[in-house]
Amino acid sequence: MTFSLRSALPFWMSLGLVPLAVLAVLRGGWWFLLMPAYAWYLVTALDGLLGLNGENPDTETPVARLFWHRAITVIWWPVQTAVVFWAIWHVTRSGHLGGWEKLGIFFGLGVMSGTIGMVYAHELLHQKPGFERWMGDLLLASNLYSHFRTEHLLVHHSWVATPADAVTARYNEGFFRYFLRVLWTCPRSAWHAEKKLLARAKRPVWNRRNPFWRYAALQGGMLVLAAMLGGWQGVLLFVFQAFVAIWQLELTNYVEHYGLTRRHLGGGRYEHVLPRHSWNASHTASNWLLINLQRHSDHHYKPDRRFPLLQTYAEDEAPQLPYGYPAMTFVAMVPPWWRRRMNPRVRAWRRKFYPDVTDWTPYNRGENPMPRGAL
Repeated sequence: MTFSLRSALPFWMSLGLVPLAVLAVLRGGWWFLLMPAYAWYLVTALDGLLGLNGENPDTETPVARLFWHRAITVIWWPVQTAVVFWAIWHVTRSGHLGGWEKLGIFFGLGVMSGTIGMVYAHELLHQKPGFERWMGDLLLASNLYSHFRTEHLLVHHSWVATPADAVTARYNEGFFRYFLRVLWTCPRSAWHAEKKLLARAKRPVWNRRNPFWRYAALQGGMLVLAAMLGGWQGVLLFVFQAFVAIWQLELTNYVEHYGLTRRHLGGGRYEHVLPRHSWNASHTASNWLLINLQRHSDHHYKPDRRFPLLQTYAEDEAPQLPYGYPAMTFVAMVPPWWRRRMNPRVRAWRRKFYPDVTDWTPYNRGENPMPRGAL
């Protein structure tokens, strides 16, 4: 597999949202629907046409050869920021846009910043170069969700597929209940994780090394800029697009680990994270748009692996989603439909990988199972 500009270009399809956003801002009306239509429906249709991509790249490929793949994630923050804040400036001064049109535009922008910006932030936060982590911080701040960095790196990756991880959706838990739970739980768990980390270094929680001060400053700066460009209306529109982006992110999180659990070993310990503990999807087009996020089984197995090198797995190693994330998140918005599609898959996963576990009740309730019987 080569890692040239040509091979990287499919992953640049996110830029297709930019002219659609500009068109929506300038034309108003129902033009904002082009953004979700592109990100959700067109990509799902392409998945149906292009099928699955089971090719696995060489994981020993040097980072220097990934320049064109990495470039799209690095340039996205200035692109997204320019579009969102220009939109705030324009719509608050334009006389031809009604209130519903403005909300529609910023709904579309939230779809863009959630579907693309949040995913790129996730990739950047896992990297070692400081400038990439800063790009990730800026993207999260532009969606008022900076605590995600701490929660994801210190909590989610340590406790995924266990009751200690709020982001792992419980079996039979509907999305709306899940969404309210993570909005309440994750900021607090992130704060406690940083507090614990500082305590180990014998530093107080108000020490300047606490990243929450940086999070607050970056998010405050975004709100101030929105106010300067669009007044109170600009702030409200900015917050609205941020909420839509957060909704998109948490829909994805809901899908990624729904109903999957690691074996409890007793004493609060769990087995090591394996590919089987994340839902895998090899659909071609949605992996282009989401820079291989759907190869999530490998991401949790090898968190430091860059997106062009992520591996996909067969059914005997990882559970498979029937569709890519854009389609699955749509299904997740209708809990009865979601349960009909996914609960049988979870039960089949349990029979396949943990045939000796006969009592799943504690796992279903999000409790630490007692090390009794087969457990």
